[in-house]
Amino acid sequence: MRMKLLNLSLFFFFLIFILFPCSKSCNSNDKTTLLKIKKSLNNPQILNSWDPQTNCCTNWTGVVCTHRRITGLTVSAGDDVVGQITEEIGDLTDLVILDWSSLSRLRGTIPRSITKLKNLVYLRFRITELSGPVPEYISELQNVTFLDLSFNRFNGSIPGSISQMPKLETIQLSHNKLTGSIPESFGSFVGKAPNLYLGNNHLSGEIPKSLSKTDFNTVSLSGNNFSGDASMFFGHNKTTLRLDLSRNNFHFDLSKVKLAKSLVSLDLSHNRVFGELPLELTKLQLTHFNLSFNSLCGSIPQGGLLQKFEVYEFSNNLCLCGAPLKRC
Repeated sequence: MRMKLLNLSLFFFFLIFILFPCSKSCNSNDKTTLLKIKKSLNNPQILNSWDPQTNCCTNWTGVVCTHRRITGLTVSAGDDVVGQITEEIGDLTDLVILDWSSLSRLRGTIPRSITKLKNLVYLRFRITELSGPVPEYISELQNVTFLDLSFNRFNGSIPGSISQMPKLETIQLSHNKLTGSIPESFGSFVGKAPNLYLGNNHLSGEIPKSLSKTDFNTVSLSGNNFSGDASMFFGHNKTTLRLDLSRNNFHFDLSKVKLAKSLVSLDLSHNRVFGELPLELTKLQLTHFNLSFNSLCGSIPQGGLLQKFEVYEFSNNLCLCGAPLKRC
């Protein structure tokens, strides 16, 4: 009798196992999609753990699951990753994090299918050979807070539609081949103004005056060919922490700007900035400061943290004097 009960129990256990598989096993459609992605990338060695005979939620490198669905996908540092971002990437509709970086042989463009990833919060394609324009349809990813497309080969203008992403906190487009200026629409983000990293591109022209209304936490425009006025990034009422306008062709009177009390990093080096240094600089808790290679003149205000910076950070100006430079 006991043997019959034991066999019956084993039968029901086996039936439950078949009908209700382990909750940690990944969704079969997601698994099929991942295998297509692996194939499109030339079956690289770094994805060797993506074995169709194993559970993609527990055994596969770079894969994160929530309730059996793929919510995170990281592919990085793979020299043998060769190919493009396949259209099937859009079939992983539960993705929250998509992070592909340091893939020197990943080429092509960002496919339209990426707009199907409505739950995406973190998107990074960094240090790759991706090229072409940054697509306007990137703005359809309405839940993205962090957008990093830096160190690629993207060209063309910055899409103004990015300003329509309501939850965006950081835009990282530095080290590409982008041209044109900053979109006028960046003066009116639908959400909070994001951190803006646009350095080391081929951007040029004047900064739209509409940006004077925008309170950025961080702005980095270093290594472009912007010209004209940049005073709209300053202001008593702003809460800017970091401002890097170095290595451009900006031309404005520094003595007339009002500095945000929150500034901790200011780099205006290698421009055509003129005028005298405002006394307000002595009231800032600066950790990084560089005004070298400009047309500044007059006595360096004494006090605060200014005299703690090196000579080279004030050097090659028109007629600056006073500590840490020579006496006036």
